[in-house]
Amino acid sequence: MTTELDFDAVVIGAGLTGLYQAYRLREMGYRVLGVEAAEDIGGVWHHNRYPGCRIDSESEVYGYFWNEQLMQEWSWSERFAAQPEVLRYIHRAAEIMDIRKDFIFNAKVHKATFDDVSNAWLLEFQQGHRAPVTARFVFSALGPLSATQMPRISGINTFKGESYHTAAWPRDPIGFGPAKLDFSNKRVAVIGTGSTGVQLIQEMAKVAKHLTVFLLEPNWCTPLGNGPMTQERMDYIKSHYNEFTAKCDASIAGFPHEFDPRNLFDVPKEERDAKLEELYKGPGFSLWLGTFQDGLSDPEANQYLSDFVAKKIRQRVKNQHIAELLIPKDHGFGTRRVPLETNYYEVYNQDNVSVVDLNTTPITRITPDGIQTTDALHELDAILYATGFDAVKGAWNRIDIRGTGGVALKDEWAKGIKTYMGMQCPGFPNFFMLVGPHSGATFCNIPRCSALAVDWLSDMIAEAKNGGVQRIEPEIAAAESYSEYCAKLMGKMLLGQTNSWFTGINKNIEGRDKREALLFVGGNPKFREYCDDVRENGYKGYIMT
Repeated sequence: MTTELDFDAVVIGAGLTGLYQAYRLREMGYRVLGVEAAEDIGGVWHHNRYPGCRIDSESEVYGYFWNEQLMQEWSWSERFAAQPEVLRYIHRAAEIMDIRKDFIFNAKVHKATFDDVSNAWLLEFQQGHRAPVTARFVFSALGPLSATQMPRISGINTFKGESYHTAAWPRDPIGFGPAKLDFSNKRVAVIGTGSTGVQLIQEMAKVAKHLTVFLLEPNWCTPLGNGPMTQERMDYIKSHYNEFTAKCDASIAGFPHEFDPRNLFDVPKEERDAKLEELYKGPGFSLWLGTFQDGLSDPEANQYLSDFVAKKIRQRVKNQHIAELLIPKDHGFGTRRVPLETNYYEVYNQDNVSVVDLNTTPITRITPDGIQTTDALHELDAILYATGFDAVKGAWNRIDIRGTGGVALKDEWAKGIKTYMGMQCPGFPNFFMLVGPHSGATFCNIPRCSALAVDWLSDMIAEAKNGGVQRIEPEIAAAESYSEYCAKLMGKMLLGQTNSWFTGINKNIEGRDKREALLFVGGNPKFREYCDDVRENGYKGYIMT
């Protein structure tokens, strides 16, 4: 590899995090290239354009807090913005940063190889007409939920009707949202009842001639609490941004919610139940991230929370058999990411909606005419797959990343993921991860918490530049210690004992049946403290040469 490098740094990914990282590097004087596999910016908000798609964090805390101009000029229309509005926001942010000029599009990296002699990376693209590029540093902003995953069902390609995955939904050719597809006279199936499935089901129930929900693993869902964003509230937000920022930074997950410091059973029952009722009616993750402090760690407290939400489901769903199908039996409330909904449970009271319980009648195959289960052929006009992603590490595994000595990152991760601060892996110098395994931003309000990672890495890179450093990699011992720390933190939480994408479980991927600690769940303040300590101690744990 030539020592005359094309760029100082390459940023992979043009979502919220990648755009900001490229901006920071450019402003530091680096020759930076951004590469994006899609035809435009936006990341998950570019790809995920299905009906009902919206953020589940309050609009005012989703985005770029660091950009005062954007903060003051942008006004959200809803308390929880829909996908088209979020994507418009990202486009406006890109205009203010003037960052689009630094990116190339339709450029999918399929291989990244480190050269030990030049201490640089060679990136090769899936598109044969694109020449490889070399760079000293690579920043991968691939996203934890970007590697689309179809279910392992035979015959998928034989279906003669319409079929769409939510992360590859047809796009409005002249707008920011989904294409205007007509399901009004169609028999529609939705497979998947995670956050995406819940949002999609709510919308399909409004328009489909008949909607069939194929239900395998229901989730605990709580009300979103959406509504119009009034001008009065928006004006207040703009004049109190410092307060909103401080509150998010102090919260566990970067949202405007804080756990009640009391233990659940230390509170008298009447007061305890009144508190839960208040939180259930509150906006966003009020119940999940504002409950009693032992609600997600103590099994008895968690059972109480689960019973509370189960009672709500039984109250809202008229058919009690269906209600019981919608109540999770394999995990407690909040031990998986909680989908937020608007009249989701009431959907199942509609005459045009039915449920197929895949635990008793599993899918055997997809046929040209529909979905065959063990007891019936369900004839359909459209099948919608809300089956999610190869989460957290999937996007990295789908690139052939070769570090020192040609070692593949995927092979190293197969032995057990080891990272330092969720930012780097031993043996992969100058290769940085943003919002990947063990990142403080993955179990967090991503735009807010990823900004911490971007700013921290940018500061380290600036010091390296000033010192003439050409190679940065973590000590093996530092990565092992940090990874053990992540596992220890996760072990204290019930979510660490639950099968979910948090713990690396995915039934749609062969071999993904063993739990592993993929997240840093210590919370935003604790991760910030960890970062500060590393920096204040001369970036301890990093080898810089």
